[in-house]
Amino acid sequence: MWQVPVPQVSSHYPETTDQGRSTRPLRVGVVCDLIEENWLSMDLVADMLLRYLSGENFPGVDAMCIRPRMARRFTARRLPSAGVAFNVDRIVNRYWDYPRFLRRHGESADVFHIVDHSYAQLVLELPSRRTLVTCHDVDTFRSLVEPGKEPRSFAFRAMVRRTLRGLRRAALVVCPTGATRDALIAYNLVPAERLRVVPLGAHPACRPEPDPLADLELSSILGEADPNDVDLLHVGSTIPRKRIDLLLALFARVKQQCPRARLLRVGGSFTAEQESLLDAFQLRQSVIVLPYLERHVLAALYRRVALAVLPSEREGFGLPLLEAMSCGTPVVASDLPALREVGGNVTTYRAVCDIDGWTDAVLELITERREHPARWAARRRDILGRARNFSWERYTHRMVELYQEILGGIAGGEQNAGAE
Repeated sequence: MWQVPVPQVSSHYPETTDQGRSTRPLRVGVVCDLIEENWLSMDLVADMLLRYLSGENFPGVDAMCIRPRMARRFTARRLPSAGVAFNVDRIVNRYWDYPRFLRRHGESADVFHIVDHSYAQLVLELPSRRTLVTCHDVDTFRSLVEPGKEPRSFAFRAMVRRTLRGLRRAALVVCPTGATRDALIAYNLVPAERLRVVPLGAHPACRPEPDPLADLELSSILGEADPNDVDLLHVGSTIPRKRIDLLLALFARVKQQCPRARLLRVGGSFTAEQESLLDAFQLRQSVIVLPYLERHVLAALYRRVALAVLPSEREGFGLPLLEAMSCGTPVVASDLPALREVGGNVTTYRAVCDIDGWTDAVLELITERREHPARWAARRRDILGRARNFSWERYTHRMVELYQEILGGIAGGEQNAGAE
């Protein structure tokens, strides 16, 4: 049976036998986002890590979820998670309540893993030499590294500086792509020697095989699937870097050539500016904004659509790209280093502002799907083959190695100090 070997250096670490094997599990504290914030991608990372650490492949690990309940001072529990009052609650909880909660848990685990870099200020409340942080992208720090492009208030930048201070104090910072690692180095945010790259996985529901119950639930929302429909899918928020303006301009052009086309969106409502674009392009009857979907229903949606589009101008990994690939769905994506790391040569890339190139790429794929089924089937096989390079089991194995690396580094340092 596989066990996690942990060096015996202090009471913080599992006791060992003479052979150096652990006599009790390695305790890993997974520090999660506040569930009330509803950051689905960050919740996915935490959920999958906890699920696989608790699985049969890791009997030498005892994983615990660390996550307090959000204290509601300015919003009642019954109110939706939106608006200024809720954002004030978020800030107070992140920078006051959560840190106070963690101070009581510093000895509850051998290693702490903060799964979201925007919570990196929590490192300041934990044993930093035994804490690592997953940094998904550098967007949180743009007001500091590119203040001209993202001007923010003094108070906001003060909060970000505290978050960055925590990130810099972590024993290791884990990135989902080499592109994120390179950005952290380029902006001199974290030393290269403390950075590691560990790609994410897709939710297990994202697979090519049909799920009759999920399909039925999706049909109750969208109606029965029609083979003549041409549905494009965008999954993601409506923040500026997701380039919803480009998405709508692209779809308007596709609609001219393919009148039956529809655009399906998952990830929040349009902003007022985006609503205006929707009307300007006369697309309101052809764009469907879907409500929150359970992950198995979202996977059914990936399988149902013709293709997915991801026109972001910045991404740290591009989880919707991997989810679509895992369902066998072709994707047209922005030509970004992070997305190329995930999509390899099975994804179609276009420069962010090349609207002509985007239109041609989408129309070519629609034509291939309709007129060249053998070529389309081969494309899907290649996509699925690429997607198999990513898995949460592989991610978790690598994370356990990094937990060991952290404790081993501490042990080596203390042994060298003792020798001196």
